[in-house]
Amino acid sequence: MPMWPRWPARLRRGSADERVKAVKIALLHGWGFDAGVWDALAPLLAGDVARMDRGYFGAPVDAERPDLMIGHSLGAMLLARRWSDVPLVAINGFDRFCGADAVAPRVVARMVKRFGEDPAKVLADFRATIHAAPAPAIVSGARLGADLALLADETPAPAHRAPVLVLQAGDDPLLPPAMRAGAFAGGIERAAAVCPAGGHLLPLTQAAWCAQAIADFAR
Repeated sequence: MPMWPRWPARLRRGSADERVKAVKIALLHGWGFDAGVWDALAPLLAGDVARMDRGYFGAPVDAERPDLMIGHSLGAMLLARRWSDVPLVAINGFDRFCGADAVAPRVVARMVKRFGEDPAKVLADFRATIHAAPAPAIVSGARLGADLALLADETPAPAHRAPVLVLQAGDDPLLPPAMRAGAFAGGIERAAAVCPAGGHLLPLTQAAWCAQAIADFAR
């Protein structure tokens, strides 16, 4: 099995507490959300945490290359494709949304078509499906629409070249069971855990469970 080079040298010096605090963590939300999806989980994470934002409801926020990245839903896919050699935690995540073993392409195609007619209605329906609170007012329909189109991409994801932890919910109303089980299966090192309940919003509904799993993974 190919070896991941592990943490950089600066994270192998000092006490355990010093090393943990020095870890740069980047968080990225999924489609139809913003950095607020991390409000419950972010305070429980040790390290230097940066919340990225795709800019659907406000200004976009980027981050420098992290030591550890944590993505929710589409955020996991986007992070994996940007930094394929950085350890990843995928929460309710996937490396490809549409396909024979994932969500039917016609579902997203229908959303894309309706989005062109009424973006706010498509967004509201999506958030209702996963039992999320109503969304803020859309600031950039272009960014929201472009990321919706990314969900329709059936291209097989490249194998991740660093360890991956996949955290799923047993009652996720959005991701089919086979898709949850197979997410990021082609990487060099994969661990997975399933929370019996929590839906598609584990960072909000099961923050403490996620934080403990992430801490164990990072160690």
